[in-house]
Amino acid sequence: MITITLPDGSQRQFEQPPTIAAIAASIGAGLAKAALAGKIDGRLVDTSRVVEHDAAVEIVTEKSAEALEVIRHSTAHLLAQAVQRLHPGTQVTIGPVIEDGFFYDFAPKGEPFKPEDLPAIEAEMRKIAQEALPLSRQLKSRDEAVAFFRGIGEDYKAEIIESIPANEDLSLYTQGEFTDLCRGPHVPDTGRLKAFKLMKTAGAYWRGDSNNAMLSRIYGTAWLNDKDLKAYLTRIEEAEKRDHRKLGKQLDLFHMQEEAPGMAFWHPKGWALWQQVEQYMRRVYVASGYAEVRCPAILDVSLWKKSGHWDNYKDNMFFTESEKRTYAVKPMNCPGHIQIFKSDLRSYRDLPIRIGEFGGCTRNEPSGALHGLLRVRSFTQDDGHVFCTEDQIEAEVVAFHEQALKVYADFGFEDVELMLALRPTPRLGDDAIWDKAEDALRAALRKAGAQWTELPGEGAFYGPKIEYHLRDAIGRDWQLGTMQVDFSMPGRLGAEYVGEDSARHTPVMLHRAIVGSMERFLGILIEHHSGAFPPWLAPVQAVVMNITDAQAGFAREATQALVAQGFRVEADLRNEKIGYKIREHTLAKVPYLLVVGDRERDAGAVAVRTRAGEDLGSMPIADFAQRLKSETRLA
Repeated sequence: MITITLPDGSQRQFEQPPTIAAIAASIGAGLAKAALAGKIDGRLVDTSRVVEHDAAVEIVTEKSAEALEVIRHSTAHLLAQAVQRLHPGTQVTIGPVIEDGFFYDFAPKGEPFKPEDLPAIEAEMRKIAQEALPLSRQLKSRDEAVAFFRGIGEDYKAEIIESIPANEDLSLYTQGEFTDLCRGPHVPDTGRLKAFKLMKTAGAYWRGDSNNAMLSRIYGTAWLNDKDLKAYLTRIEEAEKRDHRKLGKQLDLFHMQEEAPGMAFWHPKGWALWQQVEQYMRRVYVASGYAEVRCPAILDVSLWKKSGHWDNYKDNMFFTESEKRTYAVKPMNCPGHIQIFKSDLRSYRDLPIRIGEFGGCTRNEPSGALHGLLRVRSFTQDDGHVFCTEDQIEAEVVAFHEQALKVYADFGFEDVELMLALRPTPRLGDDAIWDKAEDALRAALRKAGAQWTELPGEGAFYGPKIEYHLRDAIGRDWQLGTMQVDFSMPGRLGAEYVGEDSARHTPVMLHRAIVGSMERFLGILIEHHSGAFPPWLAPVQAVVMNITDAQAGFAREATQALVAQGFRVEADLRNEKIGYKIREHTLAKVPYLLVVGDRERDAGAVAVRTRAGEDLGSMPIADFAQRLKSETRLA
């Protein structure tokens, strides 16, 4: 007798070991029809899997968190089968699930796949889905699997299997004439796959090694229903419109070029935007008790060995030599800040000591990972560190949390989720230190009344961290600020303070940043606002435009009067039609367009128009200045 415990605590008994499908059917015909997969004692399995012992069982349906993963995994197989039907002789290699979809790498018999091949492949996928082919799972030994795939001409697949230990049994999934090596699970039949679309093609080296053959990759997306698929495609279309690289060029903010991979050239308007963010953050830190510092860009490699970066991070660092000494270009600011702490004798009465730096860092990111401002090699962090006692951790973390949420709201981000990233491998320090650090962050989050999700293995090598994930205007999530507790690095670098007992103690070091990389934050900010920044952030807040040369003098005077009050205002006195000027500055997303004709000149006023096309009428310069001031109170 097999006893099955369901999620609601109820139990069902079966005389013979049941399949997941049979368990679902025993509950109801509706659930049997809706079942995509199952979970046995928390492990995801196919509906055909037999439960051979007493277990906790859950039926996975479209409402389950795991549903999309199963759907996307199965749709990848649907793609592979369609490709082989249309292009016989093509070998399949790997086809994993990725964020929002999947991809499959192929070794075509002929030319690599091109975008124009995708409609036919997608049509064949829909045909196979309509066939509702059942998926069956079988186990083979490694050698049997190698022989099977060699026999059908799948040499890449056989090579993968040969690298697996000989004593492991492998699962193969078959749907119609197509069989692939796969861990699973999969949907019961291809008829469950209804909402999918192929997105693009790309090249990819076999096993990611440039010495190997170039394969042909096809990307796709899959969803539970057509509504979700349509919403995703709309979001992708909107994301393309908001691409910060495109807007950076359109709005003349920055550019990047091959001679400086992963490094931005900031133009005047882009640097004005940068300065608004930096100066805002500087005021926040001063108000929070942080003293600003500046540290060298390169430090002797011996310091990075002591800090632990050499053992845990050297592959991501740049090095240089001078006079037979090796230096590292700093990838992080923390070791330098410890040197400032160590430069004087510190007492427990001095703690907490808060220091911050808009510190330039450089990391040797792979060229293939670089992506505009979002993934760069050279960047500036709003980086700060708090040196404190264990008893002070909670208050410092709570204060930081409140500060971070206010900053995000000011920049237009109201939807924020917290993640707690826990001990990774490898890491500095023993488990006792990590227990203490992780518990300290949990206690602080509870004190702040926050909710969070834990991410095992995702912490920094020197300590766990709270991550702030922001949702932007089109529903994408971005990880920005962090607060990390570090019990290891201060001791490794000899940081000490004199305690109340007159003995030497090692301080706790809190690593904190709100916007993180300034470059990345600005890229996110550009996309979130689609380049249409609120007036306090806009590089140019208003443009004064004359209709004819007769108003040029007054337009110039009005511009100078506003600039004198600290506003970022420009004059457009070109001999162009006013409609042309308005359109041009509207496309440049300038918040306010100020038109001057004879009537405005004579009245000492400007006709105010917003970039959205709203006509606010004529108002004196002083009144407009007061309006702009009220909208730039954060600046």
